[in-house]
Amino acid sequence: MIYDIEYETMPREALEAIQLRRLQTTLERVYANVPFYRKKFNAAGITPADIKSLDDMRRIPFTTKQDLRDNYPFNMFAVPMDNVVRIHASSGTTGKPTVVGYTARDVGTWSTLMARALAAGGAWRGDIIHNAYGYGLFTGGLGVHYGAERLGASVIPVSGGNTKRQIVIMRDFKPTIITATPSYTLHLAEVAEEMGIPMESMNFKFGIFGAEPWSENMREEIERKLNITAVDIYGLSEVMGPGVAIECHEAKQGLHVFEDHFIPEIVDPNTLEPLPHGATGELVFTSLTKEAFPVIRYRTRDITSLNPQPCVCGRTHIRMNRVTGRSDDMLIIRGVNVFPSQIESVLMEIEEVDPHYQLVVDREDNLDVLNVMVEIGERGFSDEVRGLQHLERRITKNIKELLGVSARVKLVEPKTIARSEGKAVRVVDNRKI
Repeated sequence: MIYDIEYETMPREALEAIQLRRLQTTLERVYANVPFYRKKFNAAGITPADIKSLDDMRRIPFTTKQDLRDNYPFNMFAVPMDNVVRIHASSGTTGKPTVVGYTARDVGTWSTLMARALAAGGAWRGDIIHNAYGYGLFTGGLGVHYGAERLGASVIPVSGGNTKRQIVIMRDFKPTIITATPSYTLHLAEVAEEMGIPMESMNFKFGIFGAEPWSENMREEIERKLNITAVDIYGLSEVMGPGVAIECHEAKQGLHVFEDHFIPEIVDPNTLEPLPHGATGELVFTSLTKEAFPVIRYRTRDITSLNPQPCVCGRTHIRMNRVTGRSDDMLIIRGVNVFPSQIESVLMEIEEVDPHYQLVVDREDNLDVLNVMVEIGERGFSDEVRGLQHLERRITKNIKELLGVSARVKLVEPKTIARSEGKAVRVVDNRKI
């Protein structure tokens, strides 16, 4: 089902006309009300009146996360604080968090886009949504919550944590949709198995997963363990929150970007030159309808590509391919670029190991060393030592062949690697300490 068929199936010419009109309005607003943008525009020698086509966007300077931190907390807001009804913030793992605001209209827009996203992911009126995204400053939980209510579905606001209680609620309340990070979903399945309540016996039909990169192999693992169709959702707090883009459950071939509200671009992360459709680079977003906190050509650091081909679901908005990593958390090991999701793809091909792993990077004798810690399954850990050593060598060989980087693979006992109720901690880079 398509929630907003008029806009989601709009012909390209009509869609681009809406984009240009909304872009020009947004540029005028930020130029008048946000000193940061006015200064940026003036330094580039342009004004909003100079942007007469979508191609003219390339003249506009980029915005970065550091720009948001430099204007902490509210200096990027384009409306007075008495018009701001909601404030969220990123986790801020390094430096200051990025703070975002919403007017009442922004919250309504977000709710509508999340309703679109949930519908694309298989939800509809009458469904019961088990929402295990975290509530609070993180946008995930409330984004799904408001979207579910706008859609007309029932929502169970369980958030993260209390895993055993969640399993009982799933069994008793019989939700039909689950929303969570993929890593926490696998943790739920693991705990359910320990409790003797197999996840495949639940009432779920679809799962909508995001907030961290995950591989196609992990999708297959989730679908098998939960007996569902799993789709990928994308969003970031700086642009809006979840609901910027989502896969449709019909195709599961790229995430539809809601282009009537966001303009996506792909640029080379080193030269910042624009790249054509199909080329892999850094994703850049411009918001078109945000009132409190518009962002102009915001560098997400997410690595992906754009696909303009028509989709079988009937939606006409461009699709972005699965995010493979971030340009700022990409590991460089002896000159080789490595993303955690690439390692995950190798591990998920090995049936003897579980989808719980951590990459630990150290520097020894001035050389970078990549250590891959991965849990072996309950059945596999009972094997003899020689068999485990053979498995470690096999994984090491597969990583070397696929990525061209040497790694030390260490098989560890089940449940050794710490579980996360939010985003999994996949990388420990001791070179930065």
